[in-house]
Amino acid sequence: MTQASTKEFDAIVIGSGMGGMTTATALSRFGHRVLMLEQAQSIGGLTHSYSRDGFTWDVGLHYCGLFGRDQLGGRILEWLSGGTVEFRSVGTVYDTLHFPDGFDISVGRPAEAYKMELQERFPDNAVEIDAYFEALLAGRDAAGVVAAERSMPEPLRSEHRRSQSAEIERWCGRTTREVISEYISDPTLAAILSARWGTFGGKPTESSFGIHALIMSHYFDGAGYPVGGAGAIAKGLVPVIESAGGSARAATPVTEILIEGGKAVGVRTESGDEFRAPVVVSAIGAGGTVKQLLPAQFGEQAWADELRSLKPALCHFELTLGFEGDIARNGATRSNDWFYESWDVDDAVWSVDAPINMMFVSFPSLKDPAHDPGPSQRHTGDCMVLANWSTVADFAEGRAKDRPEEWAAFKRDVEAKILAFFKAKYPALAPMIVHHGLATPLATVTFTAHEEGGFYGVEATPRRMLSDALSARTPIDGLFLTGQDTLTPGIAGAMMSGVFCAAAIDDRVFERLG
Repeated sequence: MTQASTKEFDAIVIGSGMGGMTTATALSRFGHRVLMLEQAQSIGGLTHSYSRDGFTWDVGLHYCGLFGRDQLGGRILEWLSGGTVEFRSVGTVYDTLHFPDGFDISVGRPAEAYKMELQERFPDNAVEIDAYFEALLAGRDAAGVVAAERSMPEPLRSEHRRSQSAEIERWCGRTTREVISEYISDPTLAAILSARWGTFGGKPTESSFGIHALIMSHYFDGAGYPVGGAGAIAKGLVPVIESAGGSARAATPVTEILIEGGKAVGVRTESGDEFRAPVVVSAIGAGGTVKQLLPAQFGEQAWADELRSLKPALCHFELTLGFEGDIARNGATRSNDWFYESWDVDDAVWSVDAPINMMFVSFPSLKDPAHDPGPSQRHTGDCMVLANWSTVADFAEGRAKDRPEEWAAFKRDVEAKILAFFKAKYPALAPMIVHHGLATPLATVTFTAHEEGGFYGVEATPRRMLSDALSARTPIDGLFLTGQDTLTPGIAGAMMSGVFCAAAIDDRVFERLG
């Protein structure tokens, strides 16, 4: 490469998930020329969409809160995309919980209606339910303080933390189970309030209540889905990056962040090319950054050790379904279905050789107003089952290719079990299935490079929320972090982390948060 070409960009972003795209686009809106490099074949990370046999599915987006046009996330997305990316409501009810003995309950908007539904079902706990919803607001605010701090420079950040430490410790430093147990005496009600922990990947006994509160409350005004599917996000944001003189390049794995004189100055790619810029942003995950991209001497620093010690979140299996027929008349809705076979909602992680205890089911084609089912009424479905990495560890690091027959048999067994569970819950839809395919945790690793297939990044624990190392700013001058690890799990958390990261680089971005 010539000297001129290495100084072509003002910032380099490694990874094109929601956090990386948001950071790159926000900087582009203020005239920065940004190079965004993605190791996978397509831009978008877990907002990527893919097609098989004429059906299209999203890799990781099922629904999001905050994205209405009158909500903060919606306003930010409209600014970033110039109005080309739009989320539409999935309806009044966005989640339906199914428990043993035919106990079903709908979760919908507004939050006051859901609260009234709970109080009608549990009249003896009405005061407790009020207290829980008040705790959600307090926990949300405390988690918001943590989020804001992660873009602040020192010593402002430490001073701010000292002034807010009691509230942060109370709500973010305790687990979801601990806080809910403080307010809710009925175990059945407690299970219902904890059941949607799959939206952020942290068991109630392990997750920070601050994360639970932030995620649950961000659905208070309902949930939305992108018009045209998740792939519409990259289609709307990448042109903004390019129009500012930047570039988004897929199939370009980064192998090293270049550090000179203690400052990040660029990156080296797998092909040996070097790109240089005064700002380098990693969006591949906090742990992955220090383990995979930093030179050894920097990866041994205390902040890097702390990031390295954070455990990956749970992984998952996902069964994709293609239907032909009127699925809406035969049990499918725009609301997601959560099936629990036990009232112990912590016991939702599948070990493959045991019965499935929890499954999340979504029908994305019904949520997308742009979907055209055609004359044969072609629709899509997703079935997600949470799992531990141990379920596939024996096949990791290339061993699946070394043992193709064993791996194929393993996948057939998993796919058959998930499909049988789905058919038992939706007998009228079973005859309409014309396609099904399985995505495993190994696919998550291949596509995103997330350690142990942790599609929600790092652990959703109090330790994560109280970590001083998880910040947009790093101790290395010119190196920044973005993505869900630095804020909260999920698409909305990743987007907000991207905005905060961009604001840490160029404080004019803070104007868009007003």
